[in-house]
Amino acid sequence: MSIHGGDSLPHDRRLTVLSGPSGVGKSTVVAELRRSHPEVWLSVSVTTRKPRPGETHGVEYFFADDAEFDRLIASGELLEWADFAGHRYGTPRTPVLERLTAGVPTLLEIDLQGARQVRAAMPDALLVFLAPPSWEELERRLRGRGTEPPDVIARRLEVGLTEMAAEKEFDLTIVNTTVKDVCHRLIALMGSSSSS
Repeated sequence: MSIHGGDSLPHDRRLTVLSGPSGVGKSTVVAELRRSHPEVWLSVSVTTRKPRPGETHGVEYFFADDAEFDRLIASGELLEWADFAGHRYGTPRTPVLERLTAGVPTLLEIDLQGARQVRAAMPDALLVFLAPPSWEELERRLRGRGTEPPDVIARRLEVGLTEMAAEKEFDLTIVNTTVKDVCHRLIALMGSSSSS
């Protein structure tokens, strides 16, 4: 299957995209996946937002200013990018294609806008929607973070309703009941060729 830009991939490996509403626990799942399954490569996004306490450039995100982000867009270096809560986030294209070509299980953790762009650019990608056990649980998680002012939380909740409505656009849904269960499902879906 041809990818935007003319690159092709082996048939036995495809990109897995994890998305879902803000606050559903994507970052927690990915942190556990990285710890328990180091063979899975997680794409590190570029963002224009400032680092949160404990975040390191190049680990959780690559932090860039607006001018650098504009350059990445203009040069086609991003597989996808989106605006969210007043900041931009994007996935560097080349590292993703390199891992897939090498047969490495590859995961993107991105928002709804980004997942739609990946679907358009890479139709063979597996889009996985991570859903909360309930809307009330999602609201509790967003309010419980304590890292953002009330107006940002209100915007995230509003966006969350839209994101929840997009669930049907995904190939499958995993309900985030426990982090361990979600990781097991993702690993099975990624079909690592090595036995575990």
